[in-house]
Amino acid sequence: MSKGKKQDEADGRAARMKRKPYEAEMRRLHGELVAMQEWVKATGAKICIVFEGRDTAGKGGTIKRITERVSPRVFRVVALPAPTEREQSQLYAQRYIQHLPAGGEVVIFDRSWYNRAGVERVMGFCTEEETTRFLEGVPLIERTMADSGILLVKYWLEVDADEQTRRLQARINDPRKVWKLSDMDLKSYSRWYDYSRARDAMLQATDTPWAPWYIADTSDKRRGRLNIITHLLDQVPYRPLTVSEVKLPQRQRPGGYVEPNLPLRWIPEPF
Repeated sequence: MSKGKKQDEADGRAARMKRKPYEAEMRRLHGELVAMQEWVKATGAKICIVFEGRDTAGKGGTIKRITERVSPRVFRVVALPAPTEREQSQLYAQRYIQHLPAGGEVVIFDRSWYNRAGVERVMGFCTEEETTRFLEGVPLIERTMADSGILLVKYWLEVDADEQTRRLQARINDPRKVWKLSDMDLKSYSRWYDYSRARDAMLQATDTPWAPWYIADTSDKRRGRLNIITHLLDQVPYRPLTVSEVKLPQRQRPGGYVEPNLPLRWIPEPF
């Protein structure tokens, strides 16, 4: 997927964002996410965020940065495994609908019902007829979500072919990342253009006024995360957080308390 005025690969790598300015801006955005969280709690807003994209596009890392400084009681991440035999017999959207937000919640889907338009279609886990029915029906489901008061924000994370190769190779060579690499990832890697066709059909059929798709270039992970969070905050009509002055109360007096002489099992301290 091309993007106007995009730098070539060499220039893009040279311009990758440095960690210090990235962390400084992320710190500011985390404060805004907390303000958004407090607005969601106070107003009972219902926000649903969908992250889709190719393998290694940065969905998990972006979600982690969104959620690392907010409350898990407000922000909930949904990353469903492969459907069970029972779920396969249900209405397709049924397993996802139960996870939609109630009032005062932000639900983030790390992949979503759009699996049917992507991996299931490309890898042959559903028929073309099933995909067609899905693409025809999902705008109606999302319209129902919007009519019920859910703010639905859908992101497609786009990474170029060479960067995907580099990231997959890094997973192979790094024991901290090897768990991210599955047989399905390898099969998907070989079908780049099948995924491109499936993505194009999905965007064309399901980009609607009530649930538009937003495309994020994540070939530079740091810039991509900052851009996505900034855009997300722009979609939510929250107000900046009013912080009142907080003063710690004075601690109580010991009142005769003495530390007990118990055989406590302190952990070793090699550091």
